[in-house]
Amino acid sequence: MSDRHDVLIAGAGLVGLALAPALARTGLSVALVDRGPIATGLTTPEDFDARVYAISPGSASFLRAVGAWQHLATERITAIEAMHVVGDGGAAIDFSAYDLGVRALAWIVEERVLRAALLPLVHAARVDVIGGAAFASLEWAPEEGTLTLDDGRRLKARLIVGADGVRSWVRVAAGLDAALKAYEQTAVVANFACERAHHGVAQQWFRADGSILAWLPLPDRRISIVWSASDALAAELLALSATELADRVAVAGEHALGELTCITAATGFPLTFLKLPSTIGHRVALVGDAAHVVHPLAGQGVNLGFGDAHALAQVEAERGPVADAGAPILLARYARRRAEPVLAMQTVTDGLTRLFRARAPWFKQLRNTGLTAVDRLPVVKRALAQPALR
Repeated sequence: MSDRHDVLIAGAGLVGLALAPALARTGLSVALVDRGPIATGLTTPEDFDARVYAISPGSASFLRAVGAWQHLATERITAIEAMHVVGDGGAAIDFSAYDLGVRALAWIVEERVLRAALLPLVHAARVDVIGGAAFASLEWAPEEGTLTLDDGRRLKARLIVGADGVRSWVRVAAGLDAALKAYEQTAVVANFACERAHHGVAQQWFRADGSILAWLPLPDRRISIVWSASDALAAELLALSATELADRVAVAGEHALGELTCITAATGFPLTFLKLPSTIGHRVALVGDAAHVVHPLAGQGVNLGFGDAHALAQVEAERGPVADAGAPILLARYARRRAEPVLAMQTVTDGLTRLFRARAPWFKQLRNTGLTAVDRLPVVKRALAQPALR
């Protein structure tokens, strides 16, 4: 283990794990450091992770290029073939993979399953890995950054990448921080067995109380739910017994799949929004939730993160005679490539959240009329879907 690298990635979440081998394959020496242990959780056929992700076709292509996608257990992946979205006034819009000319709108994959596919690639790429190491300080010199760990080790790199999540320590240490905006909502997630088959259809309801309920297909007759609810409603849902929660979710979803049985404990995640003036600085770049946070109503958070990883790895692969991985010209290229797609997704998700939380009757009429109109215009639907597919 060297104490000097071209790139040091702070944070071993899914985005950091994918970025490390992608950068290493460009000829850079890479270290991956995390405050927690860097390991995979064991899974069994009956054991499903409550935290799942909707992986877009674009993210799947990146993960395939990294080498992870082809090693995912097929029995743990479910394709979203179609999506049915219902507004709070009864209007609806449907998206179909067939109509859009793609194999799937997205694939639902558990967090642990993705980690299990990515971690061996990190080691195979000869990335130096340090887990269970708290960050103590971050210092900058003209040619490098130095991360000091709480055990006294000092790691130097031409580029420090902050991949350490919503409450990023690196973001604060680099002076790139901005205040998180609380949505005053909590995402309640849990998995359920269903009475009827879901046929690969994801469903979402914008409810009259301002909450948003999504059902995501899991293998066989199972679904994962994300109920973005007010903090008060979320507390009420999390206090229910497994049977009571299953009944509540079934009723809220209009019994679309019959009776439900809870198969994982419900967990809540507070929802926030983060938009930074810049995601780069001197010798530092931010990726994933350290760089931007969006509402989960479109399921695009991790896809934006994989887009960051893909863009940064591409910039480094195309660096030509620029040997310095943290050169300002390279970081500026990365920031430019990510500015438009991130801003577009933030604008759409935050705008929809505000639109469906507005209580004025004319707002309700407007948003439901809009859903109906878009559903009747295939060209508009395709234009809306393409950024999420990419």
